Amino acid sequence: MVDGKYGLGIVGFGGMGSQHGRMLEDNQKIRVVSVCDLKADRLEAGRELGYKTYEAFEDILQDAEVDIILLATPNHLHKDMAIDAFEAGKHVICEKPVTLNADEMRDIIAATERTGRKFMVHQNRRWDNDYLTVKKIFDEQLIGDVFNVESRIHGSRGIPGDWRHVKAYGGGMMLDWGVHLIDRIIMMFNEKLSKLYCEFSYVWKDECDDGFKLLLTFESGKTALIEVGTLNYQSLPHWYVCGTEGTASIRGWNLEGEMMRLESFEEKDAKPIVAGAGFTKTMAPRGEDSVVKLPLPIVESDVREFYANFIDVIEGHAEPFIKNEEVLHIMEIIDAAFVSAETGEVIKF
Repeated sequence: MVDGKYGLGIVGFGGMGSQHGRMLEDNQKIRVVSVCDLKADRLEAGRELGYKTYEAFEDILQDAEVDIILLATPNHLHKDMAIDAFEAGKHVICEKPVTLNADEMRDIIAATERTGRKFMVHQNRRWDNDYLTVKKIFDEQLIGDVFNVESRIHGSRGIPGDWRHVKAYGGGMMLDWGVHLIDRIIMMFNEKLSKLYCEFSYVWKDECDDGFKLLLTFESGKTALIEVGTLNYQSLPHWYVCGTEGTASIRGWNLEGEMMRLESFEEKDAKPIVAGAGFTKTMAPRGEDSVVKLPLPIVESDVREFYANFIDVIEGHAEPFIKNEEVLHIMEIIDAAFVSAETGEVIKF
């Protein structure tokens, strides 16, 4: 510890690693003391912030001021680095995805049990306001009993131009964004998964998936569609939520959206309409008296709770917000999604 604070060493001082540094600037219990990276410009950025710098991972593990290692390295390095850190007596925070597959996560869990070190994955998008808002709608049945949720992220810039293009490094959108979206859906539904079906897209002709569609079916019969696309110049809503008494949508990052809640199911004045080249009563729009538009119940959050919880876990004061068993389950689902995409089969749980 340094001046009564836990010393933290950041391994991988790129975009996400430096973001952790900014988030911890005023932390009362954690102080960033050193960074490790192979790139000279990142090491220089660390020195300008007053951190000790290391090129070799083995050297930062020998830093006596470092109590916690934060891994923000390419995905394929997480398992071995985490286990090496445990054996050096360090606790570990790891960026997502935790590993390339469920078996690697099992190895990490076994190493924590052997060494007694603490490990937590930074599933930071559990703190996204849009997700927490949808979860409130779901939990409090603000549009009745929710039976289907669509969660999607659309962009148009392809896969970032770095190691995320390389399959051996854990590239692709399933491991980049899928790990977040699946995690949030599983936490929201909070019931056993029955089956899944997945299709990958390779529009950019790369070796890694540049998008996917994943359909999850739960034991209750409720469903969730998770979709990521990287060649979408017009985006569908981030969230589209169907309940027995209404529908909610959130169209983008700025929480634009609303709930449409049913006031009266029986509408006597429902009249057939001309629809394209046909005629329908089933799809006729509802009158103003039968539904009401309501604002979204916005939920605010602070992701810095993550770091405070990690220290509480180290000191034995709390259970982890993000449990290793939960992360393992997400990796099992991702493994199954890869199998489904490869075989074209529905995978049953």
